Amino acid sequence: MKKHHTIIIAGAGGIAEAVGLLLMEWSEVHPTIFIGDRIQGKAEKVAQWITEGATKPCSVQGFYLPENGITDEMKALFDEGDIILDCLPGSQSLRIAQFAKDFHMHYANLTEYVAETEAIMELAKDAKTGFVLQTGLAPGYIDLLAHGMFQQFCNDFRVEKADKLEFKVGALTNHAVAPHFYGFTWSPVGVATEYLKDAIALRDYKKATLPSLSERATIIIDGITYEEDLTSGGAADLPDALSGKVRSLDYKTLRHPGHYAWVEEQLKSLNNSEDAIKGLQEKMETIIPHIEDDQIVLYAAVEGKDASGILRRREISKRIFPQKVGNHQLRAIQTTTAAPLAQAAQLLLENSLSGAILQSQIDPAAFLNGNYIVRVYA
Repeated sequence: MKKHHTIIIAGAGGIAEAVGLLLMEWSEVHPTIFIGDRIQGKAEKVAQWITEGATKPCSVQGFYLPENGITDEMKALFDEGDIILDCLPGSQSLRIAQFAKDFHMHYANLTEYVAETEAIMELAKDAKTGFVLQTGLAPGYIDLLAHGMFQQFCNDFRVEKADKLEFKVGALTNHAVAPHFYGFTWSPVGVATEYLKDAIALRDYKKATLPSLSERATIIIDGITYEEDLTSGGAADLPDALSGKVRSLDYKTLRHPGHYAWVEEQLKSLNNSEDAIKGLQEKMETIIPHIEDDQIVLYAAVEGKDASGILRRREISKRIFPQKVGNHQLRAIQTTTAAPLAQAAQLLLENSLSGAILQSQIDPAAFLNGNYIVRVYA
């Protein structure tokens, strides 16, 4: 940030604390931050954690953010705020977005939830402030990386279409043991949700809705073997933006080999129950541990024929590990999710933007070279 802003962070989890610390450490002018949570003590604890982690003077304060309604304190803070960064579960996103609109603040969120995203797009149609949606790691960074690769491919090879656009992300542990070959590095409910809600893709140039976990395959990235499969939300709005331009486009989640077979067995025992997401989450949490030492693996590729008819393919892969920011060590999932959120905040606060802003509407080159992004993704 090049000037002072007042930033509201909704939620006090791992991403909230990470984005608060990144904003304090990497902004040219540090902001004033208010962190809200339904447990005020948790919000105050995160505020203290950021203060202790920052190497610069900072102003961070926690406040009570109930699951329903609005307090007088919230009204006063929202009147003062320039932007809300929504780090709450997707089920709360429409409510927080409504606060942003009502109090004339910008808004940015992380959720991969499709229905909530569509509802916020409708809400933001006549808003005077900007609403950047789905701006984390996946959806978020990976979509901008893929979109930028597609644009560069078309420019370099003098074409307007491509055969394939593939982009994949895995939030993984460094080791994996039987029978699940996995460890939680982020929200269990987020994992269960992406495994069960439908995925949006392009097939034969047309938008298609496909069942998650329905196209498992093996891929080797930097000499390491992973499994990939369709999951929901990660494609953001690229299927809409590139319809008619890419024959096959999809987002897949990367996992260590063996994990998806184990998930398949758990799903069979749920017998397509109405509350399958909760059921899968409970089954996973019973046996899968939470692990702090993590890594992010990402891969994107574009393939098609150039103007001379020669088949071309371009690929980018990255492995990102935990990183020290200020006085704290942050997990890879924290930095890779928080950096795009911080970059989106800067985009909104330093430009005259209004209404819903989707991933395909952001300039990939400018965003991917932003000061928060480069420090994490290089």
